[in-house]
Amino acid sequence: MRGRFILVNDVGTTGVRAVVFDERAEALVEEYEEMEQIYPQPGWIEQDPELLFDLCVQVSRRAMESVGISCDQVAAMGIATQRATSLLWDGETGKPFHNAITWQDTRMADFCQRVNRSLLFRTLHLLGGFYRCLTLLHPSFRRPMLGKLLITAANFTVTPAQSSAHARWILDNVPEAREAEARGRTLFGTLDTWLLWKYTGGEVHATDYSNVSATGMFDPFGMRWSPLLLKPFRLPGRLKLPIIRETSGHFGITEVFGRPIPISALVADQQAALFAEACFSPGDVKCTNGTGTFIDMNTGEEPMASTHRLTPMIAWRIDGKTTYMLEGFVSSSGASIQWLRDNLGIISELSESEEMACRVGDCGGVYVVPAFTGLTAPYWDPYARGTVLGLTRSTTREQVVRATLESIAYQCRDVVEAMERDSGMKVSKIIADGGASRNDFLLQFMADIMNVRVERPRMLEATALGAAYLAGMAVGVWRYPEDVWKTRKVEKVFEPDMDSDTRECLYAGWKRAVERARRWA
Repeated sequence: MRGRFILVNDVGTTGVRAVVFDERAEALVEEYEEMEQIYPQPGWIEQDPELLFDLCVQVSRRAMESVGISCDQVAAMGIATQRATSLLWDGETGKPFHNAITWQDTRMADFCQRVNRSLLFRTLHLLGGFYRCLTLLHPSFRRPMLGKLLITAANFTVTPAQSSAHARWILDNVPEAREAEARGRTLFGTLDTWLLWKYTGGEVHATDYSNVSATGMFDPFGMRWSPLLLKPFRLPGRLKLPIIRETSGHFGITEVFGRPIPISALVADQQAALFAEACFSPGDVKCTNGTGTFIDMNTGEEPMASTHRLTPMIAWRIDGKTTYMLEGFVSSSGASIQWLRDNLGIISELSESEEMACRVGDCGGVYVVPAFTGLTAPYWDPYARGTVLGLTRSTTREQVVRATLESIAYQCRDVVEAMERDSGMKVSKIIADGGASRNDFLLQFMADIMNVRVERPRMLEATALGAAYLAGMAVGVWRYPEDVWKTRKVEKVFEPDMDSDTRECLYAGWKRAVERARRWA
C-alpha cells in the first residue's frame, strides 16, 4: 500500500518549485530553483527544456529528502505549469529541436497581424460583430452554441503568445524539425506535456483540458483541436499533437526517482489556483495578485461567450464533467509596485508600500494608470501608456504609493464588472491569493471599491495546492469537493467599509484617468 503524501511540481515563468503535501493538505516542505530565461533577440524569450526537466527532478528529490520520505510513501504526483509555453521534439530520440518558446515571446507578432487581417478573420469579425449586436436586443441570442461561437469570433485574434505560433516558427526555422515532421516523428507539447513525456520515459504524450484550452489551438465549445485556429498556421500537418485527458486521473508512472510514482494530475497554473480556492460553483471568483493579476470566474458546465473581451477557458475536467471559466488578465499590477521601487526609488522594499499607503487618508486626487505596456482586459488597448494624473504642489510620495496600490483594485473592478455583465451573475466574494495579496491595504481597498467580501487564504501560493488536490483525488487521498472545502484554510477576511457615494466618486475618477491614458502611443 502506498503512502499518503503528494508531490507537486509547480513550474512558473521564472522558477521551478517542488512541494510535498500531507493528507491534511499541509505543505511540509518547498524546494525552489530559479529558471534562467534566454533572450536571443529583443522580444524573444525562451527556456531550455532539458534544463527545466533537470531542475524539476532536482527540487523534487530535495523535497522528498528534506521530509524524509521514499517513493513508496508518495501516493501521487501532480504537475502544474505556466500556460502556452511550448516546444517541438523528436519522438524517437527525445531531443528538443529548439528551446521552448514562452508565452511572453513576440517573434511571431507580424505573422499574427497578417492572419488577423486576412479575409477569413475579417469575415469572422464581421459576422460575430453583427450577431453580438443581436444579443443586445434579447439575451436569449447568447444561449445557442453557434451563437456563443459567433460572439467569441467577434473579437478573436491570434497572438504571438499562442502555441500554434511557436510551433509554426520552429517548423519554418529549424530544418531538423521540418524533416522529422515529414516522417511523422515531430511531437508538439506545452510544458506539462513535455515534463510528462520525460517523466514517463517517452511512454505518454498527453496534456489536459485546462492546459490545451490556453494554447489558442483548441475549441472549448466543440471540445477538440480547432481546425479553424490551426489552419492559418498550416497545422497540424504530420505534427503529432498530444492526447487530451481529464485534469485529474492516471497519466502514467515515473521511475525517475528510483521507484514508481503515479502521475495523477496535469493542470494549468491559474486553473490550479481556482481549484485550490474551492471555486466550484458558478459565479465563484479568485484573484491571483502577482507581477500581473489573473481574475478567474467559474462559469459552470457550459462554455461562456464574452461580449466584453474576456477569455473563455476550460477550468478542469473531472469524472466526465467539464467546468468552464472566464478570465481577465491585468498585466501591470504587482509590476507597478516594482516600478515604484526599481524606477522611481520611492520605496526600497515591496513591503514598504502598505505602510506608506496607510500614512495618508487619501490620494489627494491622484490617480496612477500603470499601462506600461498598454491596457489588458477589458480594454485591450496596446497603445495606452502609464499615466499619473492629479498631481499638485502638495502631493506626497505616500499619496503616489497609495494611488499605485489603488490602481490594482480599480483594474480588478473593471474586470469583475465585465464578468458580471457577461455571466449575468453578481459577485459577492473574491478570494485573493498570490504574493501581492499579503498587502492588507490592497485587499481592504479591493473590498471597498468593489463592495465585496475579500478572503485571503492561509496558503497564498495556491497553484501547487490545486495540483496537489487534483492528484490526490485521483488516488483516493481526498474526495471532491467535500475534502477540499474541509481542508482549505482562510487567514483573514476583509469586509467593505466605504459608503457608496465615496466608492462611485473614486471609481468615476479612475475611469476618467483611464480615458486619458488610452490611445497615447
